[in-house]
Amino acid sequence: HRGVSDAADEGHLGLTRGDAAPDGGSMYDTIIIGAGMSGLAAGIRLAHYDRKVCVLERHTTIGGLNSFYRLNRRDYDVGLHAVTNFTPRGTKKGPLARLLRQLRFRWEDFSLSEQIQSAIEFPGVSLRFDNDIELLRSEIARSFPTQVDAFETLLGRIVDYDDLDQEVYSLSTRAILSEIFTEPLLVEMLLCPLMWYGNAREHDMDFGQFCIMFRSIYLEGFARPFKGVRLILKNLVRRFRELGGELKLRKGVARIRMEGGRAVGVVLDDGTEIEGKVILSSAGRTETMRMCFGSATPLPEPGQLSFIETIAVLDRQPREIGHDRTIVFFNDSPQFHWRRPTDSLCDVRTGVVCSPNNFRYAPEDGDLPDGVIRITALADHDAWRRLDEPDYRREKALWFDRTAESAVRFVSDYRSYVVDSDMFTPNTIRRFTWHDNGAVYGAPEKVLDGRTPIEGLYLCGTDQGYVGIIGSIISGLTIANRYVLAN
Repeated sequence: HRGVSDAADEGHLGLTRGDAAPDGGSMYDTIIIGAGMSGLAAGIRLAHYDRKVCVLERHTTIGGLNSFYRLNRRDYDVGLHAVTNFTPRGTKKGPLARLLRQLRFRWEDFSLSEQIQSAIEFPGVSLRFDNDIELLRSEIARSFPTQVDAFETLLGRIVDYDDLDQEVYSLSTRAILSEIFTEPLLVEMLLCPLMWYGNAREHDMDFGQFCIMFRSIYLEGFARPFKGVRLILKNLVRRFRELGGELKLRKGVARIRMEGGRAVGVVLDDGTEIEGKVILSSAGRTETMRMCFGSATPLPEPGQLSFIETIAVLDRQPREIGHDRTIVFFNDSPQFHWRRPTDSLCDVRTGVVCSPNNFRYAPEDGDLPDGVIRITALADHDAWRRLDEPDYRREKALWFDRTAESAVRFVSDYRSYVVDSDMFTPNTIRRFTWHDNGAVYGAPEKVLDGRTPIEGLYLCGTDQGYVGIIGSIISGLTIANRYVLAN
């Protein structure tokens, strides 16, 4: 059976189920809904300043989709392909430097190793890139020589972009790029990785989101801890608990209590009530509003984009079979496909191939114990949810094979070297995140300032417009600083 287990190995994090102080009669300065990256970061920041903070998580472990689990004596990451926004040790500016400073971590606490090299693969055209923009520049000059000046124009627009300008944020990226470039294929190729790694809209992309993702992927780049996402989670939890923060697992929030238009606490799934002066929610905009109003008022439109991901464990390192790229973003036609599938369970015309082996790990780390190839493809949440258990198992096996068949058109054929495998679907994403539609990137309409119609209730995480490990952590810090510590 290929299926992600319901819980990560909590022993790695020093957690136990129900790990918490008693609920009865508790009053907190801040209640945080969701123990993902943004929620934990906000909790650490507030606890640094002696705020009494409680993080509530419905699941049995932390991290949301960015978590990990153990199956057949092997460790698997869920969600994390790579950490974006990488900058070298000692860098004073940028999101990574900011979060290390505000969370009071050392560089070694994240222990990031840079990517080797990634690629965008379309029929007949390949663009390589790494953590130095000069490689992408040279690739564009080679494959699209007439677009060199246009690319420099785009870089100028991105450098000048104001992250907090809501009006500019929501402009159509496709419209802007079509004004800059005269080669449609280059537009599609530039969009492909950025949409895959952080776009909740179908077909088009908010220009603000495009700028954020362009900076994080093309101007800064990819990295990964040798031990994967578990290292980051372990350090976040350790720091939060050292500072006196309370983390309560298996404590889902059924309802946010309001009095006079202000959030005053939460009601848990088991009926327990907890009071809080401020509530931060990383549960998603739609899901948070449902906790406030139920079905009594129209809710924000939820996201539509969900994924499957196959994980193949090899009997050798991927580079031994000719696959030395860190991440490959592929698309099998000149037009990039970025929509929820409507006529099948999955759309494997486009996808992401990632190998955690292909990073520049320190010599003392050596190689990861197993070669791994992960492939991500678009999926229809509703279609997967309708399957009964026998059909669900059968379709997983079928789409595992179809996904591999599609990917090996663009990367080395690894299939004869597979010794173990697993796969997750939109059902799994729903279980880990509780997002409507299993939407990985949340609702298409983002709330940049994190405000809600409810006084004392703020959003952080994906639906604030921040994605990825670094983005999620920065989101939690931003909301904690602006609406709690500044008051």
